[in-house]
Amino acid sequence: MPVPQACSRFEFSEPHMGTMFKIVLYAPDPALAAAASRAAFDRIAALDRIMSDYDANSELMRLCRAAGGPAVEISADLLRVMTAAQELSRRSDGAFDITVGPVVQLWRRARRRHELPEGDRLAAARELVGYGNVHLDPKVQRAQLLKPGMRLDLGGIAKGDAADQALVVLQRHYVTQALVAAAGDIATDDPPPGRNWEIGIETFESPDLPPSRFIGLHNRAVSTSGDSEQHVEIGGVRYSHIVDPKTGMALTGRRSVTVTASQGITADCYATALCVLGHERALQLVRGTPGAAALITEDESGAVHEYRSSEFPPMTSSGSADAK
Repeated sequence: MPVPQACSRFEFSEPHMGTMFKIVLYAPDPALAAAASRAAFDRIAALDRIMSDYDANSELMRLCRAAGGPAVEISADLLRVMTAAQELSRRSDGAFDITVGPVVQLWRRARRRHELPEGDRLAAARELVGYGNVHLDPKVQRAQLLKPGMRLDLGGIAKGDAADQALVVLQRHYVTQALVAAAGDIATDDPPPGRNWEIGIETFESPDLPPSRFIGLHNRAVSTSGDSEQHVEIGGVRYSHIVDPKTGMALTGRRSVTVTASQGITADCYATALCVLGHERALQLVRGTPGAAALITEDESGAVHEYRSSEFPPMTSSGSADAK
């Protein structure tokens, strides 16, 4: 039966997928709120066990160990995410590519050691990158990685999908006024009483400060990607954690991309792809994507420029952020 209208606000947080997930929901009593959030977090944890590239026993890593061999059966969850990733890879001409794992591993090491990846190792890793080497067969729910040594990285799409799936679980518990946030990846359901969900837009120059601009959303998702939190400076050059799959190089220069879309999985992966593309090609891609919009901020030779698609929600300078 439907949830009564008289509901109170509840907030829960747990660490998953290498970040902190936050659930904000409205429910008629604490017991329902706690049970619904527990089920949602359990679903997020289950997805992490499937898609983590840090867990050697995850389903994703088992698939990678089968690279170069015959197709293997995969779960519906992994198939859903890989299918969405492959679609964006085709649409973005490889600006988003989950086969970039071998290169990402080298750049993770580079950030730890503050040393650029060795040229020969980077060249060898690049040979394993290419979304065309992933074959999916949805009819029999199988996947095949054509080259031995391939390694997939779902870091640019998994959190957005997990936020979507958590909302589905909350709905099954008759909680429809809810928001799920995984750092910069946020998915929303029905709005709180009398207002939209208020999402703070990260300050480009000072990301640690409270947001000064806000957008209002409901039944939509928003994701922000950039180098504000994960980067390394080597030889006076700032390198992002985001890697261009075609060159194997980490992005340089400062930029931030915020994408709104109908689902978290879309907003998450598009935000990463648009960072790689640069504002001109990025806006062209997002304008051809129904329901999507983008705000792109770039530091160009010390001058900060902002670009946005016409469908991006209006921003206000005052608000109380439900999530950032």
